[in-house]
Amino acid sequence: MKELEGIEQEVSTWPNISVRANRFGGRAFFFGNAEVGHIHTGGAIDIPFPRSFRDELLAQGLAEEHRWVPDSGWVTFRVRSEGDMEQALGLLRLSYLRYALKKDSNPRKLLEREAEEILVTPRLKALLGRVVPVGAI
Repeated sequence: MKELEGIEQEVSTWPNISVRANRFGGRAFFFGNAEVGHIHTGGAIDIPFPRSFRDELLAQGLAEEHRWVPDSGWVTFRVRSEGDMEQALGLLRLSYLRYALKKDSNPRKLLEREAEEILVTPRLKALLGRVVPVGAI
């Protein structure tokens, strides 16, 4: 599926991201040792989030419950066409930001820029704001 290749190519360019084989087949994206998400060859993308993020994503209809661990923070998004790539990348970027904000020298500025770029809702932006280290610029 060429859409999955495009997603992998994009995510692999993000700072601090490494791409590894996933134990269930497909490819996984890591920020250091933390998994940002993984792609299955059939088009499902599984992404870990804290429960508060997961609940908001489900409420907004942006993702589905994870098929194997529905009561966890994990969500699933299914890529069925080229039109799904933008949303898939947005969800992966949201997961990525939870780690990038902790490492960035100016996390507030990064949050503002990224929130506008990936068009997160005010509620998701507020949840991301909780990730910014206390006392950050």
